[in-house]
Amino acid sequence: MNTPTSPHEAESQVRATIQTWTDAIHRKDVPAVLSLFATQTVRFFLSPPLETEAPPLENVEAWFRTFEGDIGYEVRQLTLTTSGQLAFTNSLNRITGARSDGQQTNFWFRQTLCLRLIDHHWRIIHIHESVPTYLDGTHRAAMDLQPTSLG
Repeated sequence: MNTPTSPHEAESQVRATIQTWTDAIHRKDVPAVLSLFATQTVRFFLSPPLETEAPPLENVEAWFRTFEGDIGYEVRQLTLTTSGQLAFTNSLNRITGARSDGQQTNFWFRQTLCLRLIDHHWRIIHIHESVPTYLDGTHRAAMDLQPTSLG
Protein backbone atom coordinates (compact mmCIF):
# COMPACT_ATOMS: atom_id res chain seq x y z
CA MET A 1 0.00 0.00 0.00
CA ASN A 2 1.46 3.34 -1.00
CA THR A 3 1.54 6.48 1.12
CA PRO A 4 -1.68 8.35 0.30
CA THR A 5 -1.25 11.47 -1.78
CA SER A 6 -4.67 12.91 -0.91
CA PRO A 7 -7.30 12.68 1.84
CA HIS A 8 -9.54 10.82 -0.62
CA GLU A 9 -6.83 8.24 -1.28
CA ALA A 10 -6.19 7.85 2.47
CA GLU A 11 -9.91 7.29 3.07
CA SER A 12 -10.01 4.70 0.30
CA GLN A 13 -7.04 2.85 1.81
CA VAL A 14 -8.55 2.88 5.31
CA ARG A 15 -11.86 1.58 3.96
CA ALA A 16 -9.92 -1.24 2.25
CA THR A 17 -8.23 -2.02 5.58
CA ILE A 18 -11.63 -2.20 7.32
CA GLN A 19 -12.85 -4.55 4.58
CA THR A 20 -9.75 -6.73 5.06
CA TRP A 21 -10.53 -6.79 8.82
CA THR A 22 -14.15 -7.79 8.14
CA ASP A 23 -13.17 -10.52 5.69
CA ALA A 24 -10.50 -11.93 8.04
CA ILE A 25 -12.97 -12.19 10.93
CA HIS A 26 -15.56 -13.78 8.63
CA ARG A 27 -13.03 -16.46 7.60
CA LYS A 28 -11.66 -16.81 11.16
CA ASP A 29 -8.20 -16.03 9.77
CA VAL A 30 -6.18 -15.35 12.93
CA PRO A 31 -2.91 -14.27 11.23
CA ALA A 32 -4.79 -11.85 8.96
CA VAL A 33 -6.65 -10.31 11.92
CA LEU A 34 -3.49 -9.91 13.99
CA SER A 35 -1.56 -8.46 11.03
CA LEU A 36 -3.83 -5.40 11.03
CA PHE A 37 -2.66 -4.31 14.48
CA ALA A 38 0.40 -2.18 15.14
CA THR A 39 2.95 -3.54 17.59
CA GLN A 40 1.92 -0.96 20.20
CA THR A 41 -1.88 -1.03 20.38
CA VAL A 42 -4.43 -0.17 23.05
CA ARG A 43 -7.36 -2.57 22.90
CA PHE A 44 -10.73 -2.51 24.59
CA PHE A 45 -12.51 -5.59 23.26
CA LEU A 46 -15.99 -6.86 24.07
CA SER A 47 -14.46 -9.87 25.80
CA PRO A 48 -12.46 -9.77 29.07
CA PRO A 49 -10.12 -8.53 30.30
CA LEU A 50 -11.23 -4.94 30.84
CA GLU A 51 -8.18 -3.70 28.95
CA THR A 52 -5.24 -5.24 27.15
CA GLU A 53 -2.27 -4.02 25.18
CA ALA A 54 -1.74 -7.19 23.21
CA PRO A 55 -4.28 -9.61 21.78
CA PRO A 56 -2.72 -12.93 22.53
CA LEU A 57 -2.97 -15.30 19.63
CA GLU A 58 -4.68 -17.75 21.96
CA ASN A 59 -7.51 -15.30 22.75
CA VAL A 60 -8.37 -14.74 19.09
CA GLU A 61 -8.13 -18.46 18.33
CA ALA A 62 -10.30 -19.30 21.36
CA TRP A 63 -12.98 -16.80 20.27
CA PHE A 64 -13.00 -18.15 16.72
CA ARG A 65 -13.35 -21.73 18.02
CA THR A 66 -16.65 -20.78 19.69
CA PHE A 67 -18.22 -20.54 16.21
CA GLU A 68 -19.18 -23.35 13.87
CA GLY A 69 -18.21 -22.32 10.36
CA ASP A 70 -17.76 -18.73 9.26
CA ILE A 71 -18.59 -15.74 11.44
CA GLY A 72 -21.03 -13.19 10.11
CA TYR A 73 -19.35 -9.80 10.58
CA GLU A 74 -20.99 -6.65 9.26
CA VAL A 75 -19.83 -3.02 9.49
CA ARG A 76 -22.54 -0.36 9.11
CA GLN A 77 -22.73 3.40 9.46
CA LEU A 78 -18.97 3.69 9.09
CA THR A 79 -17.72 7.24 9.55
CA LEU A 80 -14.14 8.03 8.76
CA THR A 81 -11.80 10.98 9.30
CA THR A 82 -8.21 11.09 8.11
CA SER A 83 -5.50 13.61 8.86
CA GLY A 84 -2.00 12.95 7.62
CA GLN A 85 -0.91 9.56 8.91
CA LEU A 86 -3.85 9.10 11.32
CA ALA A 87 -7.39 7.92 10.71
CA PHE A 88 -10.36 7.57 13.05
CA THR A 89 -13.44 5.47 12.38
CA ASN A 90 -16.60 4.60 14.21
CA SER A 91 -19.29 2.17 13.21
CA LEU A 92 -22.06 -0.11 14.31
CA ASN A 93 -21.00 -3.71 13.79
CA ARG A 94 -22.94 -6.93 13.85
CA ILE A 95 -21.79 -10.43 14.71
CA THR A 96 -23.89 -13.42 13.65
CA GLY A 97 -23.33 -17.14 13.47
CA ALA A 98 -23.85 -20.58 14.88
CA ARG A 99 -21.92 -21.23 18.06
CA SER A 100 -20.17 -24.48 18.85
CA ASP A 101 -22.57 -24.92 21.80
CA GLY A 102 -25.59 -24.89 19.47
CA GLN A 103 -26.64 -21.31 20.26
CA GLN A 104 -27.07 -18.60 17.62
CA THR A 105 -25.30 -15.26 17.94
CA ASN A 106 -26.86 -12.10 16.52
CA PHE A 107 -26.03 -8.74 18.10
CA TRP A 108 -24.87 -5.22 17.30
CA PHE A 109 -22.06 -3.35 19.04
CA ARG A 110 -20.21 -0.06 18.70
CA GLN A 111 -16.63 0.14 17.49
CA THR A 112 -14.13 2.98 17.32
CA LEU A 113 -10.75 2.54 15.65
CA CYS A 114 -7.69 4.73 15.39
CA LEU A 115 -5.30 3.74 12.63
CA ARG A 116 -1.81 5.00 11.80
CA LEU A 117 0.03 4.74 8.53
CA ILE A 118 3.08 2.61 9.37
CA ASP A 119 5.49 1.47 6.67
CA HIS A 120 2.88 2.26 3.98
CA HIS A 121 0.13 0.20 5.68
CA TRP A 122 -2.76 1.38 7.84
CA ARG A 123 -2.48 -0.39 11.20
CA ILE A 124 -4.89 -0.32 14.12
CA ILE A 125 -3.30 1.48 17.08
CA HIS A 126 -6.45 1.78 19.21
CA ILE A 127 -9.69 -0.20 19.23
CA HIS A 128 -12.70 0.27 21.47
CA GLU A 129 -15.73 -2.02 21.29
CA SER A 130 -18.77 -1.62 23.51
CA VAL A 131 -22.37 -2.62 24.05
CA PRO A 132 -24.75 -0.22 25.82
CA THR A 133 -25.78 -1.21 29.34
CA TYR A 134 -29.29 -0.99 30.71
CA LEU A 135 -29.24 1.47 33.60
CA ASP A 136 -32.41 0.07 35.16
CA GLY A 137 -30.60 -1.55 38.06
CA THR A 138 -29.93 -4.81 36.24
CA HIS A 139 -26.70 -3.55 34.64
CA ARG A 140 -27.12 -6.10 31.90
CA ALA A 141 -25.73 -5.58 28.43
CA ALA A 142 -28.28 -4.31 25.90
CA MET A 143 -27.68 -7.10 23.40
CA ASP A 144 -31.15 -6.76 21.88
CA LEU A 145 -30.68 -3.31 20.33
CA GLN A 146 -30.57 -2.68 16.58
CA PRO A 147 -29.55 0.42 14.64
CA THR A 148 -32.37 2.83 13.96
CA SER A 149 -31.03 3.19 10.43
CA LEU A 150 -29.05 0.60 8.52
CA GLY A 151 -27.61 3.17 6.09
